[in-house]
Amino acid sequence: MATEELPPLASEFKRVVVLGGGIAGALLAKSLQFRAEVFLIDPKEYFEIPWASLRAMVEPSFAERSVINHSDYFTNGQLVVSTAVDIRDNKVLTSDGRSIAYDYLVIATGHMDHVPRLRTNRLEQYQAESEKINAADSILIIGGGPTGVELAGEIVAYDPNKKVTLVHRGSRLLEFIGAKASKKALDWLTSRKVEVLLSQSVDTNSAADGTYQTSGGETITADCHFVCTGKPIGSSWLKDTIFKDHLDGHGKLVVDDNLRVRGLKKVFAIGDITALPEIQQGYLAQRHAMVAAKNIKTLISGEKETKLAVYKPGTAIAIVSLGKRDAVAQFPFLTISGCLPGMIKSKDLFVGKTRKTMGLKPTLT
Repeated sequence: MATEELPPLASEFKRVVVLGGGIAGALLAKSLQFRAEVFLIDPKEYFEIPWASLRAMVEPSFAERSVINHSDYFTNGQLVVSTAVDIRDNKVLTSDGRSIAYDYLVIATGHMDHVPRLRTNRLEQYQAESEKINAADSILIIGGGPTGVELAGEIVAYDPNKKVTLVHRGSRLLEFIGAKASKKALDWLTSRKVEVLLSQSVDTNSAADGTYQTSGGETITADCHFVCTGKPIGSSWLKDTIFKDHLDGHGKLVVDDNLRVRGLKKVFAIGDITALPEIQQGYLAQRHAMVAAKNIKTLISGEKETKLAVYKPGTAIAIVSLGKRDAVAQFPFLTISGCLPGMIKSKDLFVGKTRKTMGLKPTLT
C-alpha cells in the first residue's frame, strides 16, 4: 500500500498527534484543538464513556448519551479513523498507509477492545445485548472485577426475577480494591439472590446446550453468558517500535512526573497505558489528559520546563455501581455501600458531567 505523507505544518501552530480516542485521548484532543493542529487517530468514529457501557447493555437508550461521535466535540482538528502501527522519525504510520508527522505525540491507546467502527453499529450492538438479556431467564457472568459485578448489579436491579450466576477466578470480588469493599459487594449481590462462585473458572468453549462446567466441578445452567474478564493493554504494537524499551513488564509505558514517556521530551502517555502507582479509574484518566494538555500548551508557548505541571498519582478511591440506586465506595479511610454512594454515581453514572466536560449538553433535549 502506498504511503500518504502528511508533512509538518508550515505555520506557527504545532502539530499534536493523539493515538486513541478513549476517555483520556478524547479529552486531550478536545482541550488542545484550538491551541495546536491536532490529529486524533482512533479506529472508530466515536468516543464512548466506558463506565456507562453496562447500563447500556440493560437499557440501550442510555447509550444515546454515552456514545458520542468524535465530530460532536472535536470540531477543529483532523480525525483519522485508523490504527497506528508504527512510530519512527517523529512520524506515526497508520494501518491505512498514512504517515503523519508530529511535533508532540500523545499515546492514549488504553485497553484493546473490539467494537464497531460506526456509532450506529455500536448502538445496535447494545440493543442486541439488551434483547439477549431480556430473552434469558438465567444468565452466567464470568469475571468478578468491576465489569462483572456492575453487570450483575444492573441485571438484577432491572429484573429481580433473573437468575444470575457470577463465577470469578479470584478468592474475592473486586480484587483491585480492599477486602471490605469486596465483602460489601458480595453481600449486596447475594442479598439479591445472585449466586457467586469464587476461586473457579469456566471454559465457555466446552459449554453445550446451555450447560457450563466450572473448574471446581460444578454445573451451571444458563440461557446465555457474558465474559467480563480483563482486556489486554493496547500496547502490543509498541513492542516492535522505538518505544519497546519504554514499556514495563506489564506492557505499560513508563512516564515521568509530567506524564512524558521517560527520557523523551515531546512524547506523552495518558490513561490506562501508563505505568503509574494508582488504581485505573476513568476520572484519573481525565486528570492525566488535563495535566498533559496543560504541559503541551506550556511547551508550545516556549516556557521553561520548570513550569510544567506535575502529576500526583491518585489515592485509592473507587465507586462500583450496583444498579441505579446503590453502590459500594472505597475512600482512603472509609468503605461504605448502599444508597449514599449510589447517589454519587449510580443514577446517571457521571454521564451528564462527562458530557459537560466534553463541551456538550448533559442531555439530548
